Amino acid sequence: MSLGEHASDSAPFFSSDSEAEAVEEEAQQEEEEPASGVSRVRALLTVFILCYINLLNYMDRFTVAGVLPDIEHYFNINDEKSGLLQTVFICSYMVLAPVFGYLGDRYNRKYIMCGGITFWSVVTLSSSYTPKQHFWALLLTRGLVGVGEASYSTIAPTIIADLYVKEKRTSMLSIFYFAIPVGSGLGYIVGSQVGVVAQDWHWALRVTPALGLIAVLLLFFVVQEPKRGAVEARAELRRTSWLTDLRALSSNRSFVLSTLGFTAVAFVTGSLALWAPTFLFRAAVFNGKKAPCADEAHCASSESLVFGIITVVTGVLGVFSGVQASRLLRTRTAQADPLVCAAGLLLSAPFLYLAIVFAQGSTAATYAFIFLGETFLSMNWAIVADILLYVVVPTRRSTAEAVQIVISHLLGDAGSPYLIGVLSDSLRRTDSFLWQFRSLQLSLMLCSFVSVVGGAFFLATALFIEDDRGRAENYVPTADEPIVVPKSGRSTRVPVSSVLI
Repeated sequence: MSLGEHASDSAPFFSSDSEAEAVEEEAQQEEEEPASGVSRVRALLTVFILCYINLLNYMDRFTVAGVLPDIEHYFNINDEKSGLLQTVFICSYMVLAPVFGYLGDRYNRKYIMCGGITFWSVVTLSSSYTPKQHFWALLLTRGLVGVGEASYSTIAPTIIADLYVKEKRTSMLSIFYFAIPVGSGLGYIVGSQVGVVAQDWHWALRVTPALGLIAVLLLFFVVQEPKRGAVEARAELRRTSWLTDLRALSSNRSFVLSTLGFTAVAFVTGSLALWAPTFLFRAAVFNGKKAPCADEAHCASSESLVFGIITVVTGVLGVFSGVQASRLLRTRTAQADPLVCAAGLLLSAPFLYLAIVFAQGSTAATYAFIFLGETFLSMNWAIVADILLYVVVPTRRSTAEAVQIVISHLLGDAGSPYLIGVLSDSLRRTDSFLWQFRSLQLSLMLCSFVSVVGGAFFLATALFIEDDRGRAENYVPTADEPIVVPKSGRSTRVPVSSVLI
């Protein structure tokens, strides 16, 4: 590899990448081929395949929440242990995200995702065969699911970033992030309805593995690895050391503050995702509209279905309205993106609070306020991803995605479901239906406070977004910044100034 080669080229999986070399040869022969080395049709197919996989990821993640009352009754566990189901998954996902972020910035991203999704499908299927006496086995398998999801979530947005720029990138990211609320909602719907049809909640966990194997085949045979940063004409960029990347990210104020703002989003969505259907079910039992669980295999509950439908609709509406509001506001100010994110969180807080308060008196009002709260909360998804991509240089984006995942999950949804469960158990005075409902109601009020804090972080992001974006767009490596060059087939880090050009 000569010094003229730069990091915008596709990285090899081990020491060479025949796929990337083939793309380079075709680019020389066809002048009209896009700079990414991927045709327009294949690039569009790539986005839809990545969107499909993202949908499956979130569908699988929230299938458990859709059948949580069944799981609690089957294993005879309390709220604290129920919260661990989401926490162990998020913890493994969070711990492994930096590993896959490092690999994603240096090796073939398609192959990494293929391996991770295959592993995720196998582990998810095995979790559906957990015997009643071994709740710990369900916790273990749910934790291992995080391995597969970490391999995908840190990498997929960077592939889209290497295929499109500017407004087109924003549009494609909005399509990609539509899959989050839609997949989450489908997780509730499929989980609850498959449990109803099969009269056994275990079958709810057997849907996504089969769809996951289809995703691997599509990924392997259709998706093509694009050249890194080529669409942005950043020929001077070279891969730097991981520590250099981390130092650069820690000094990027927009990245740090928007990550903290997104952490608030993760805290709230993580809490609601696991506990909202169960909370609504307990409210119905408390009000006498539902009978408590009596069957070990299935708890008759329509709350997961209704909440899932609301999540799908509000997610699509929220992501779309957030992107459109940002586009309109960009004509007036360069601070549009963080301002729209801040508005979404600040507006969601009162509606979520009202939804929790009204649960004991009016089911219709509760669902109406949940609809409004989730719509405003969903305005952030695509915009936060876009902020990261334009304030971070291309060769550090997978690492930035990984860091954002670690922080947002570590301080957000890794602990929030468990924290809500612990608070609920500690506030419960008796095991009556009244206190099962009331203790969880009081615990969930924490979400409104966190939403306000998150809005404040996005307002702070608006103060620095222009400078950080300009710095990323005009970035040129310094003379003493270490780059990675090969030496006898292995990587060696040396300062740029020590290389004779």
